Order: sequence, then C-alpha cells, then structure tokens
Amino acid sequence: MAMKPTDFDGAQPVDGYGPGFFRVGGDVLYGPVIVQAGGAQPWGGIKDHAPLLALAGKIDVLFLGMGEEIAHPPADLAQALEDAGVMVEVMASPTAARIYNVTLSEGRRVACALLPL
Repeated sequence: MAMKPTDFDGAQPVDGYGPGFFRVGGDVLYGPVIVQAGGAQPWGGIKDHAPLLALAGKIDVLFLGMGEEIAHPPADLAQALEDAGVMVEVMASPTAARIYNVTLSEGRRVACALLPL
C-alpha cells in the first residue's frame, strides 16, 4: 500500500524533536516553543502565561506538552487558561506534538505548547 504524504495546507507541523529542541517547518528551535498553524515561536516556559492566554478565541484546543513525561500543569496556569476559555489537553511533549500534527492535518484550529525533553 502506497503512503500518501500528509497535506497541512500551508500550516506548520512539528517535524521532529530531540534533547532540548523542536523542528517546526524545517527550522530548529531550542527550548520551549508554541506552535500554531502559522509557525512557531519561542516560549518562556510554564510560568509564561501571556502567550498561552493570547490564544483564546484563536484555537479550539491547546495541547500542552510537559516534557518527557506527563505532569500536571501548575494550578494557577490551569485556572488562568480555563478562565480565558482555552481548552487544554495535557500530555508528554512527544505525544502533544504528534496529536497536534494529526489534528492540524484535519484542518482544526489547534496549537501546542511544548517543553523540551
């Protein structure tokens, strides 16, 4: 069976990741990142709430990658995102990157915030 390449319709998928970095749309970014259909940007990490809150109304769901292992986000971050109306799914970063790519390929309004491995 022949595999058909995934069509992201111009959106930027997470191409890969490794210790301390993510590759998005062919570019390598070091440290925490936020990835949306239009591309990726550096992120200050779990205590940097502002860029995540700015996603309110622009996305349907945020996949929050907590690094190599799944972990609970800080309660103040979870509450701030809930208050802003941002639906969050928390998981390990590799899982968040994969699920982001799948839902992005479906044309959904999604983003992921990823802590490095």
